[in-house]
Order: sequence, then structure tokens, then C-alpha cells
Amino acid sequence: MTLSLPAAPLFGQPVPQHPHPELLRFLATRRSASAVTLAEPAPTASELDTLLRLAARVPDHGKLAPWRFIILEPAAKAVFADRLEALANSRGDARAAAKLGKLKIPPLGVAVVSRPRPGEIPEWEQLLSAGAVCTTLLYAAQALGYGANWITDWYAYDDEAKAILGLESEERVAGFIFLGTPKEPPQERERPDPAGLITAWRP
Repeated sequence: MTLSLPAAPLFGQPVPQHPHPELLRFLATRRSASAVTLAEPAPTASELDTLLRLAARVPDHGKLAPWRFIILEPAAKAVFADRLEALANSRGDARAAAKLGKLKIPPLGVAVVSRPRPGEIPEWEQLLSAGAVCTTLLYAAQALGYGANWITDWYAYDDEAKAILGLESEERVAGFIFLGTPKEPPQERERPDPAGLITAWRP
């Protein structure tokens, strides 16, 4: 797929707002691909740079950028998986070791790391911004024609696993976004009916 995007607007420059029906069509059938179906090719380095630029355009109260990215390229991701497997095995936790397939199989991964900043902006809003980064990265990759899956498993929460990844004490993994080309199209799953989730506030 040939990618041609407008340049990022300059600070203070007006950003025109207009309908994007093609985006609505995309959202109507958007579906994550299973991580274990993801194979080469993955996004190129140039494509990944573009995807991260798009992901960083999320709502961010206070303009704090309370998140960062850790790229897990194939060789480094294999080492990360080996160290996690050794950690799980050192604890006699075969179940945790078995869960590493979703990390091992995809050719490329991006850890979105939440790092709230102290100050006036509530931490909750900063965490939501990190979640928006994960969502936007997921959507952008799929819009580019790749498969993507947002994973949080034990190694997103385990303190020793986070240390292996290089996180600081105040940081946490908002999500691992795994990227590649799905070997088979994902099947639609059950979706909630919004009608049962809506109320109208009335004074």
C-alpha cells in the first residue's frame, strides 16, 4: 500500500475539520487480528515511524505526552521472550511460560508505556491518554493494511518482567501492540448492543 500523508501541521496552524466517510466505513468493520496469526511482513521502519507519529496525536490534557514507546524488533523481542520464559520457569509457572506465544510469534511489537507526570492533570486522565495511544496505533496499523493486536498479559503487570523491559518504578505497560500480516482473516466476534448501555441524563 502506498502511503501518502499530509505533513504534520505547524503549531498554531488552523487544522480544517471535514467529514471522512472512509474512516467511518473502516470503523464499522474494524477487527483485531489474533496475535498468533501475525507473520511477516511487518511494517517497515519508515511505516512504523509514521504509525507512531499518528499515535502521538491523541487527546492529551496538558500536553504532557505521559507515555513513551519501546520498539520490540524481531531479534530483541526473541531475547525479551527468552528472559520472560526463564523468569516464569524459575517460578515453576508453566502457565505463564505458555502464554508467551502471543509475544513470540508476531514479527514486530510496540510496548506503549504509561508514565504519568506529577502536577495538576489527574493521573486518571493521563492513563486514559496512554490507552488512546494504544487504540490509535492499533487502528492506524490496520488502516495501513497490517494486522494488529493489543495485548496485556502477566508480563505487562509483573514487576520483574517490567524491569526486564526497562521500565522505571512509576511506569506501567498500557499495552503491547503486536504487528504483522495475518495468515488468515479474523472472524467477527460478538459485539455489545449499544442500546443496552445508553441512558439519557435528565434533570
